Amino acid sequence: MPPSFCRHNRFVQNCPICSPAATKAPPAARRPAGSAPTRSTRSAARPGRSSAVRVRQLHQAADDGYRCELVTGIKATVDAERLAGELAFATARLAELAADPPGLYADILLLADEDVEEALWLAFLAAYVCPRSDDDEDPFANVRDAHVPWASGELPRLDVPRGLRGALDPAGGERTILAYRAWVTRAGSQQAAFAGEPAWTPERRFDRIFERLALPGLMRDARYELLVSLGRLGVVELRPSSLQFGDGDTTTAAKRVFGIGDKILLERRARALAEAVDVPIEALDLALFNWGARGGARATYGSRAVVADEQRGAIAGVLGV
Repeated sequence: MPPSFCRHNRFVQNCPICSPAATKAPPAARRPAGSAPTRSTRSAARPGRSSAVRVRQLHQAADDGYRCELVTGIKATVDAERLAGELAFATARLAELAADPPGLYADILLLADEDVEEALWLAFLAAYVCPRSDDDEDPFANVRDAHVPWASGELPRLDVPRGLRGALDPAGGERTILAYRAWVTRAGSQQAAFAGEPAWTPERRFDRIFERLALPGLMRDARYELLVSLGRLGVVELRPSSLQFGDGDTTTAAKRVFGIGDKILLERRARALAEAVDVPIEALDLALFNWGARGGARATYGSRAVVADEQRGAIAGVLGV
């Protein structure tokens, strides 16, 4: 008998698709009648399910019936009282930066008149490394240890302790610093990079520079703090009109406070809260972070601000606590 060709123009017995061996179905696995499927059988029937699920539980006080339309995610009076205190502190800290900045921020202000490039570099390091709130002697010591003169072109020390809101990563810090220097080089100087276009309003400048500072390793919280501090110190004309929610602990806390995850709605509710309690929108940045921090840790940036009872009481009154 002459050899037979299949539809793939091969000898039938040699074709991996049409040969009798290929078309013979493998025997179906059988299990005894009435027996339940095994765990491995059930797992195979549900592909894509990972057994390595990690659940992160966030501490919240027990629901005691507290409700306020400004902070719909808060269900406990103690949490609302804590938020009122953090809002009052963050507002006092902003006023302190503008009137009597502490420690390293006073140095930045002095340098701004003599060497604005060094002042901007020091402000960047303060936000990137972040002063340590647990250092009673000198909360700015870690930033000073990291500092090298801007004009030297050298990398700062990356093995210093990081503050609570710092973005410093010893493993990837060199990449962040080089990316920052490259951004500045394209603009011509740090001053030019932060100034942007002459026609920009302070709000427009804040938004655009915040976008341009989206460098590798420079997280949202550090970027926002950098621009807020420069604006409050008067080194650069910057003023936020929103919280620029993104990745970070401040955004996570905002989702808990406002009971929503959509960023547009988060911005809207944050603005409504700031207006209701009569605080600057940027005060919510630090207040939300500290409210959501675990273990009682708080970022203070070396602030010596004393919260007035009247201000805290006014905020608490609006929140109904």
